[in-house]
Amino acid sequence: MSSISQRFAELKKQNKCALIPFITAGDPNLATTEKAIQILVEKGADFIELGVPYSDPLADGPVIQAAATRALKKGVCLEDVLRIVRNLKGKIEIPIILFTYYNPIFYRGAENFLGMIAEAGVKGLVVPDLPLEEAEGFLNTAQKKGIEVILLVAPTSPMERIKHIAEKSQGFIYLVSVTGVTGVRSEVQSRVKDLIAQLKTVTDKPIGVGFGISEPSQATQIKDWGADGVIVGSAFVKKLNNGNQEEGLSAIASLCSDLKQAII
Repeated sequence: MSSISQRFAELKKQNKCALIPFITAGDPNLATTEKAIQILVEKGADFIELGVPYSDPLADGPVIQAAATRALKKGVCLEDVLRIVRNLKGKIEIPIILFTYYNPIFYRGAENFLGMIAEAGVKGLVVPDLPLEEAEGFLNTAQKKGIEVILLVAPTSPMERIKHIAEKSQGFIYLVSVTGVTGVRSEVQSRVKDLIAQLKTVTDKPIGVGFGISEPSQATQIKDWGADGVIVGSAFVKKLNNGNQEEGLSAIASLCSDLKQAII
């Protein structure tokens, strides 16, 4: 698997916007998660964001919270998630980005955690409750392990803070499109256009926009506003668990294809 930075560099040369689907590991089950990732890659995903089930996912809306709860009830843990990543080595070339909260990292110890996920083949990490002020040591350790830690910019962040986040973020900058949690929304806030423009004045790092994007028309809008990547989560999670396994896999395949077409 290539690194996140390498993949974005390849896409930039081709003048392409990245599609980054998110799914929750273990929902509806681990075998389906592994199949889903391969299908998403086949249908045009440029990265996969894989959520580690967590009991108190404060940044996530009801769809992803429910998915995490279902996975936890089945006993899904970090080791199961990493087993999926290992199984996909040699089968997919695009980077896998792990989404987790800081408590599981703290529990295992940052260096040990980062070593575990690097060995499995994870290339990136999103930790929504890791504050910038406490991230320096963690970022340095991650870099030594070959893990790129993506930091989030909130729509309410002042410009000075945006500059610091952009400077420290690795791989790309995750621009949160709404104030609040993840979830499907009918429209993307126009402020995102201004935030993308502001970010581009202070950094040349890629910008991925997520939270609230679910429709191809929204993906097109985000691309036209200048984003380098479009992140879609709740819509995929909802479709994957709607019906039986085959119906869910077929539904996410269609959505992935439609979103990819929207940003070509």
